[in-house]
Amino acid sequence: MIFNFKIICLLVIMIAHTELPSQNIPSSARSRDAINRVLPSLNKELSVKNFNTGSPIFIRIFKESYELEIWLYDDGLYELFKYYKICTWGDQGLGPKTRQGDGKAPEGFYIVKARNLNPLSDYHLAFNLGYPNPYDQAHQRTGSALMVHGNCCSIGCYAMTDKYIEEIYTLADAAFRNGQDAFQVQIFPFRMTAANLEKHKASEWNDFWRNLKGGYDYFEKNKIPPKVSVKEMRYVFD
Repeated sequence: MIFNFKIICLLVIMIAHTELPSQNIPSSARSRDAINRVLPSLNKELSVKNFNTGSPIFIRIFKESYELEIWLYDDGLYELFKYYKICTWGDQGLGPKTRQGDGKAPEGFYIVKARNLNPLSDYHLAFNLGYPNPYDQAHQRTGSALMVHGNCCSIGCYAMTDKYIEEIYTLADAAFRNGQDAFQVQIFPFRMTAANLEKHKASEWNDFWRNLKGGYDYFEKNKIPPKVSVKEMRYVFD
């Protein structure tokens, strides 16, 4: 049964997330219905925490603890708005995606623009992470259509359940409609503490993770996502 489930999951993923024609902010009857349904309760949560609908967003993902964080911009800094539990990101363990078909979920620093929204995803609603990014390309990593989406089926995407993706998608859509050009998604294997890196020091990805820690530390200190570039096949943060 497990094998059959994975085959079904793979077949659906292969046809999922068809890109829409280029437009400012993709939309569909499904996405509009979801937004209209969740926005009233979401607005109440935002108001209680002194956030405004349409505030710029920033996302962090932690694989080991299955957490997705939504941060919102307020008065010059980003503040944590909400945690969401990730339903699944596959079963291939920690470490970055390196090739098409490896079943791994990406780790690193990704930029999501309005065109990356997919309101007609086979997994309800979704946005494309933009894998492979410049770092992935420098390391000749392959793969495509790596998403944050609904449902609870994945062999490399971040599946949030339909309930949670509706809220996340609504926050992203509102931010774009209010003028945000793009938002950053930072994806880590775990919270990048010295203790966690020591715990995983035997991993082949320890040096890669120590490079990621630079971006993690920058945000922890400044509460603003760093500008990310790639030099000599490593992430650089300014």
